[in-house]
Amino acid sequence: MSTPPQAPASGQAAHEEPLPRYPFSTRGDRLAPELDELRGRCPVARVNTNSGEQAWLVTGYELARQVLRDRSFARSVLGEADRPTQDAPILAPELLDAMNHLQQAGLRDEVLKALGRDQPDLPADWVAEVTAEGLDTMVRDGSPGDLQRHFADWVAAQCMCRLLGLPFADRDWLAVRADLDLTMVTPTPEELARNWEEIRAYMDAHMSDRRPGEPRGLIDRLADLNATHEGLTRHQLSNIVAVLFVSGYEDFASFLGVAAYNLLQRPEVMSAVRAEPETMPQCVEELLRCSVVLGNAIPRFVTKDAEIGPAQVKEGEMILLSLDAVNYDSAAFPDPKSFTPARTPNPHLRFGYGRHHCPGAHLVRRQSEVAFRVLLDRLPGIRLAVPPAEVPWHPNRMAIMPAEVPVTW
Repeated sequence: MSTPPQAPASGQAAHEEPLPRYPFSTRGDRLAPELDELRGRCPVARVNTNSGEQAWLVTGYELARQVLRDRSFARSVLGEADRPTQDAPILAPELLDAMNHLQQAGLRDEVLKALGRDQPDLPADWVAEVTAEGLDTMVRDGSPGDLQRHFADWVAAQCMCRLLGLPFADRDWLAVRADLDLTMVTPTPEELARNWEEIRAYMDAHMSDRRPGEPRGLIDRLADLNATHEGLTRHQLSNIVAVLFVSGYEDFASFLGVAAYNLLQRPEVMSAVRAEPETMPQCVEELLRCSVVLGNAIPRFVTKDAEIGPAQVKEGEMILLSLDAVNYDSAAFPDPKSFTPARTPNPHLRFGYGRHHCPGAHLVRRQSEVAFRVLLDRLPGIRLAVPPAEVPWHPNRMAIMPAEVPVTW
């Protein structure tokens, strides 16, 4: 057996074999086998990143929870100058630390209200209607259809545009730029910076066109509140609302697409959930656990020397958490490669852990349940139109996404 990447020491001698480069894959059809191997042999391993810097990659469940709950492993400082980077440089601190900036400006509660359990901007009946509309368009266009386009991208764009108050007519313009922003390796830093400025300027113009007191959505409500508190500059707020769209749309479209790909390979699960629709929440939880959607990893910065399992990590180093890998850890999930909708408990870390919990978790859970119910009811005979191995994937995406999901019905 080959020697695993070294865990006990943070340095690397010149004579040692080269570190593996992470990420190992940006396909969502399976967990990269390198992640399974590392978790078994060396769950805290040194890797090289896309930026050329080194980092510690964590693939074990309990070790990931340790990092997420320990305040000595910070996220916000990675947005500062001269910090290690996973991919392209961070253009502004608020892009990596949006929720803390919103909290300091007195705007965080408004965002949490919009994304919380009730989601007043996204009533379930409306989500069901737009989901059906996308599927009906696919059916009219004829078989085979593309479920990524007419279901995953469509539902994610509809939800984020309505939530934020953006015109849905602009969805294609926005989606192209959101896709580029979350593409690794291929674009130059200059291309990424120009692309982001176009998104930010669009959001700034959208806020400038609002009528105070007549909000079209969350963006206008934040702009109205900020006009009173002045906790954020205009540039900061336009950056943050751009992050809300890009991260919300990309992550949701990614999950819906990969989850649909997984579900379509399990007709017995689709039949069971269709017969007992009350089990859909549990099915979505298992899809959240087993869907491989992270093209990169969740980064943390070591603020003081510490131990993570067998590894001695030093102040100034970067930690990468592969939440896809930890959700396949057999120490936390018996028979982790088995798709088990009735899995209880199902303490997956898809949305983080403890104080580091994704604010969009309720939105993804609730709207995915609605969307998948409509999909199964509307198209009871839906199935992949090609073998699973022939489904294409976008390369180098931070949010892993099928290029298309060909289906027939």
